[in-house]
Amino acid sequence: MVTFEECAQMLDEIADEMPYELYRDLNCGISLLPQHKVHPKSLHGELYILGEYIRNSLGNAIVLYYGSIMRVYGRKSREELYDALAHILHHEVRHHNEHLAGCDDLGLLDERQINAYLDSGGKRFPKLGDL
Repeated sequence: MVTFEECAQMLDEIADEMPYELYRDLNCGISLLPQHKVHPKSLHGELYILGEYIRNSLGNAIVLYYGSIMRVYGRKSREELYDALAHILHHEVRHHNEHLAGCDDLGLLDERQINAYLDSGGKRFPKLGDL
């Protein structure tokens, strides 16, 4: 299993590979927190939030949850985990840039994915490639 520190290092590498302009007005940066976070609409406590784009009075931030990521991808190879982390970070950066542009297409897609999960009674999980 990849340690918290190794995961943080991977995220730093992924973030450094992305154009700096994508981080404009992301004044609270990108954080990796150790805990897991269950989605509030999870039917059986099995739907985890891997990352979030947060806007509040302090500013704009991206938060990823190491515990959630490990529960979902902890048994994958380092390469597969790296790819998953890249997808998660790209997803959250897209939320940020859509917010700056005044749209929320990705938020609407996320909502459709959650509704499909709920409609299936928790049998159809949103997948990274679907988001």
